[in-house]
Amino acid sequence: MADILSERAARSLCDRALRRITAETAQVMLVSRVAGNTRFAVNEISTGGDTVNVVLRLTAQVGRRCASITLNQIDESALAQAGRLAPEDPELMPPLDAQTYAPVQAFFESTAALGAAERAAAAGTVIERATGADLTASGFLAHDASATAVANSAGLFAYHRSSVASVSTTVRTPDGRGSGWAGTTNNDWARMAAPADVAERAIEKARRSANAAAVDLGAYTVVLEPTAVASLVARLAAALDARAADEGRSPFASGDGGTKVGERIADGRVTLVSDPSDPELLLQPFTDEGLPIPPTVWIEDGVLRNLRYDRYWADRQGREPLPQAGGFKMEGSTASVDELIGSVERGILVTRFWYVRSVDPRTLTLTGLTRDGTFLIEGGQVTGAVKNLRFNESVLGMLGMLGRVVDLGRSERVIASESGGLGPSVVVPPLVVRDFGFTAVSDAI
Repeated sequence: MADILSERAARSLCDRALRRITAETAQVMLVSRVAGNTRFAVNEISTGGDTVNVVLRLTAQVGRRCASITLNQIDESALAQAGRLAPEDPELMPPLDAQTYAPVQAFFESTAALGAAERAAAAGTVIERATGADLTASGFLAHDASATAVANSAGLFAYHRSSVASVSTTVRTPDGRGSGWAGTTNNDWARMAAPADVAERAIEKARRSANAAAVDLGAYTVVLEPTAVASLVARLAAALDARAADEGRSPFASGDGGTKVGERIADGRVTLVSDPSDPELLLQPFTDEGLPIPPTVWIEDGVLRNLRYDRYWADRQGREPLPQAGGFKMEGSTASVDELIGSVERGILVTRFWYVRSVDPRTLTLTGLTRDGTFLIEGGQVTGAVKNLRFNESVLGMLGMLGRVVDLGRSERVIASESGGLGPSVVVPPLVVRDFGFTAVSDAI
């Protein structure tokens, strides 16, 4: 597979592009990428592909007018004209000058060098385990290696290389009445769970989820596995926006026109951070315009510490910009999921959620469905499968100060996308939560 652009090659191409743009100021964002994927279904590999791509996004600014084009052929005269024709943007900020970035080693040859043969072998392992158990496996393996460069006419240049891979599978019983899911992801293929281990987790859930029974609707104590937690906490992280809070459109707006920064908004054990250099996250250390992304504590011991400020809103509010990284980490404890289950007298174990959607962004109320392994807990033991359930729940209510968070487990890196493919870096613990509301039963597997 072809290599992604080196820092030297990326800088050279960015400089050439900037010299050709005749606008007052200009910015270039260059992304070179190699990626591959393999899909399998009904215990057979179905598709596979590899891509090599270079994308150049040029932005020209004339006064307060700005226009961007994405291309693989540079037409500087057209871009400059577009910049003059674009409507004025009252929130447009001038380009940044040269910045300093913390180094982040997020690129791993073990991931970048994956090819079709290695992916087929991993998929074959999952298929073999499922076939041997008289079950049916479907799934997706994907990997991506990229280099991102940002440069502008004010002298800024940023460069970052990264890689990421994921393996996920859904295993079902022959009669289609049982379904189990498992997945793993990391920047480094060598640090991911073995495909055989992923298969065994999904197989166990599929076997145990057959012949699911309906349960009464209402509020339950739940054990949410990390993948389920990620689906909910990701919405919390996305809502940490200062402008929305200042304008009263956010759960973090206070009644006096300010924000809740400095106030306790969650259980004292809830801490949410993002740090591009964290070995469990390894995030891009700059934004698309080249602004450095610092390590940030968003929620500390239940207290809201920070909200993100883009450059325009920070300037308007007389503050320093605070960008948000493309991932987050929620601190946990040392307890395993099994240990959390053992602490619950009666409740429901949730493997993951599906089709999670917003109901009310001002309270962070969400709805969605359980999927691929939902079980009844009695006397600290999983005693049977239950039919999938629809929930309606406020994330802040769930994590709030009313004693609903019973316990937290050991944090781990999870696949945060519903599709099971590549997604943001997310590290979260399993949770035990009291009074989690289920409103409907679903017969779908």
